[in-house]
Amino acid sequence: MTVLLRKFAYFVLLATVLCPLALAQEPAGEDAYQVIERTTDRVMTLVQEANAYADEDPERYFNELQTVLDEVVDFAYFSRAVMGPYASRKRYQSLSDEGKQELRGQVTRFTEVMRDGLVRTYGKGLLAFGGSRAEIQRPDGSQELGNRAEIRQLIYSDAPDPYVIEYQMRKGKDGQWRLRNLIVETINLGVIYRNQFQAAARDADGDINYVIDNWTTPEGEAEAG
Repeated sequence: MTVLLRKFAYFVLLATVLCPLALAQEPAGEDAYQVIERTTDRVMTLVQEANAYADEDPERYFNELQTVLDEVVDFAYFSRAVMGPYASRKRYQSLSDEGKQELRGQVTRFTEVMRDGLVRTYGKGLLAFGGSRAEIQRPDGSQELGNRAEIRQLIYSDAPDPYVIEYQMRKGKDGQWRLRNLIVETINLGVIYRNQFQAAARDADGDINYVIDNWTTPEGEAEAG
């Protein structure tokens, strides 16, 4: 698993599995395929430009990368999914008013922790994969996407065969498509992080504040090698 995640550091940050911030508007009439294509182009351009300054000014790079991803990735949904039963509607409804307020604060805090960790960890790996070529697989003919879409993307690098990435997208009530999860080959990022969170919560005897305070996104998994 670690080897695959290292190789796929570039792709993970184009997407991955809570942030209630207002997101930039998509171009009118843009479908889920176009959202992924546009975001890929923006990230590749950003990475190419960052090669000239990232070593001296890494915060500029991370901030610009986060700006791009905030427009597309539903960090809020992804983070709640990672917290699993600890942030479920059933658990929320069982709590007192004070408990509900505490849980809302925990979800918000975990959103920021996870978003920052992903941007910094995988942002470093992106610099090593900026020369890859991406191709969206569109179905033949017209297809009604509804409110959900699974977009397949092929990533061509120096490997004999392209890597297959699956973006799980959903259209919100505002009509914007946002990424909710990412599958790289057979690796489901949402499942990986949810398992990590639940294992940490068990080790901490259910102390969610401790889990959030000590949450890490291992940098070793994002380094090229």
